Amino acid sequence: MYTLLLYLLYFLLTYTLLTLSLYFLSPLLPFLSFYARTLAAYGTLVLCATYGVLVSLALRPLAYHRLAQYLTARSFNFLMRYTTGITFSILPPANEHYLHDRRPCVIVGNHQSELDVLLLARIWPPWCSVTAKKSLARMPFLGWFMALSGTVFIDRANNASAREAFAGAAKHMLEYRQSVFIFPEGTRSYAREPVLGGFKKGAFHLAVQAQVDVVPVVSACYWGVLA
Repeated sequence: MYTLLLYLLYFLLTYTLLTLSLYFLSPLLPFLSFYARTLAAYGTLVLCATYGVLVSLALRPLAYHRLAQYLTARSFNFLMRYTTGITFSILPPANEHYLHDRRPCVIVGNHQSELDVLLLARIWPPWCSVTAKKSLARMPFLGWFMALSGTVFIDRANNASAREAFAGAAKHMLEYRQSVFIFPEGTRSYAREPVLGGFKKGAFHLAVQAQVDVVPVVSACYWGVLA
């Protein structure tokens, strides 16, 4: 156990020193800034997922573990603002807490790239959960956090299982007044201009089963940030 912790400490120190070195060298070689921010972003993701696991475990005996995703999103939004230098603004500003007052509902949004996690961290309301591929439940840290905090996992290869999962989600939504966020396109578009892909039916079946509103959230095209 001691040896394992020692290796982990060495890894964290090496990871941190490498990230800081790339940051300091970026004024001389600007392309290194991308790699520095990428390493910092992945490190922040693991840190916040670990925090989410601990928060979920702490809140579960109090039956408040469904707040863990909101609390983790707050920390992720704060830290990623500095590690990536990317922020999302809610327009108009009067809608800052719009999603807070609509529970329970099915929130849907356009899916552009991996940076959508920054959008989710910015807008995530209390008492809300994501849906995710079943395979993610086995991922260390992030998968553990998602499982402990009430994520609805969907088996995309099994239609019967997916319908059952959505039925369970509808029951939980009504019982706990919990909202659910879904990307109805199902996959990232990496669009260079404002476009939408075809929608899968899951989000709308869920809204019908739970008899709740569908609330759309639209993110402006940010291809320029990726480029």
